[in-house]
Amino acid sequence: MFPPFPGMDPYLEYGVFWSSFHGRLMVAIADTIAPQILPKYYIEIETRTYRDETDGELLVGIPDLIISDSSEFQVLPETEVMESSGVATQNRPQQVEIPMGLELKERFLEVRELSTDAVTTVIEVLSPKNKRAGTGRLAYEEKRQRVLSSPAHLIEIDLLRAHPPLPLRGGTSWDYRIVVSHSEQRPAATLYGFDLTEAIPRFPLPLKSEDADLDVDLQAIFRGLYDRAGYQYRIDYRQPLPPPKLSPAKQQWVETLLASVRGR
Repeated sequence: MFPPFPGMDPYLEYGVFWSSFHGRLMVAIADTIAPQILPKYYIEIETRTYRDETDGELLVGIPDLIISDSSEFQVLPETEVMESSGVATQNRPQQVEIPMGLELKERFLEVRELSTDAVTTVIEVLSPKNKRAGTGRLAYEEKRQRVLSSPAHLIEIDLLRAHPPLPLRGGTSWDYRIVVSHSEQRPAATLYGFDLTEAIPRFPLPLKSEDADLDVDLQAIFRGLYDRAGYQYRIDYRQPLPPPKLSPAKQQWVETLLASVRGR
């Protein structure tokens, strides 16, 4: 039976799957929520862009006149040019390259009131860049603080076991977690934590104070996405799980769970 895990499938945390899964999940959440909040609200997929100097280098040729396809470049030999007087002059100008940080784009969801276009709720599905130490995490933490300082509600969905979780005060440690922050209740928030061995919990989507919260069944959304994307045919469950390493008890649970799948 697929997906084999009761909740989040940790194999989707592999880089080869994560980027596509992240985008598909954003769309699936938006498509599920939209019919339930119209016509008072609508939901949109937004993008934030930042430059990261820590995740590799993008080399850009200079001067501007030689920024083109590399096949057009002809490297000049490092020879000196002799004047008619026989005195060596400065070497010819050379093509050089400068490192630039990668421009990264991350998507998130915003629920907006249709009549005013005001942001009611921000929904974030964390990526490795949001959690791993570096420019991406700092950029996200700044965005997170701006939302928490605004009238908008925040929903933060963390389906990644790797890297330290975003800061919270209190609560138990879990493999995965969903945080729901009602703006009028801050700094209090509700943590929906769950382990690899558990189903993804339902959570409320807060709207304006006069409207009831919307119940979101993320497990059903995930299962529909998994089926449409054909992950049961694409994931090799004979491979080990991506890091971090599981406890012996959880590793044994995974081995038992996947025994029939790996036997095919």
